[in-house]
Amino acid sequence: MRSSQQVYLDEDLAALSPGAVDWELNPDRNPIDLKSLFGDKEIWLEIGFGGGEHMVHMAASYPEIGLIGCEPYMNGVAMLLGKIRKANVTNLAVHPGDVRDMFDVLPAESISKVFLNYPDPWPKTRHHRRRFVTQEHLVPLHGVMKPGAEFRVATDIKDYVRQTMEEVPKAGFTWTAECPEDWRVAWDDWHSTRYEQKAIREDRTPHYMTFRRD
Repeated sequence: MRSSQQVYLDEDLAALSPGAVDWELNPDRNPIDLKSLFGDKEIWLEIGFGGGEHMVHMAASYPEIGLIGCEPYMNGVAMLLGKIRKANVTNLAVHPGDVRDMFDVLPAESISKVFLNYPDPWPKTRHHRRRFVTQEHLVPLHGVMKPGAEFRVATDIKDYVRQTMEEVPKAGFTWTAECPEDWRVAWDDWHSTRYEQKAIREDRTPHYMTFRRD
């Protein structure tokens, strides 16, 4: 990690905390206070924001919403903080850890939109249960999303598409696609990520799946 990135972590991260998410700080798993974070704004969630390109783009494009991002890798968190400084966006909160801990403390039916962009594919068959698109993760995700909320999944891994299409509807979501273009073409407000660019360079096809929480 570059020294400038460590400065971002030291100076900026604490102020962007969404509240007591970690078990050590909140062993009783009391809900975090979203109103104190964002007032009456609609709340969106990005799961595993990587280098933060998409998250900062969304925050800048939609200043009227509050956006929470979760990312367990500190290099990615530091990259996001640098982008936040440059973009001068303030409608963000950052949890430098596992989104599963966030599910414990988000109020029920509080999230209006969720992004899962190029998640870890865990390519070995024996590791597929570690993918996010399992009932272990999708059921609590469903619980924190509002009825009718949107869940977006972007991936270039064909088997991840297969598992997404099998597992997400089981957890109480409806796929919204009406024609092939709905999953072949990115969303109008999509901001490409470094992972997507790598996939395109390596001739893998991005897929863009949209679900509605029942």
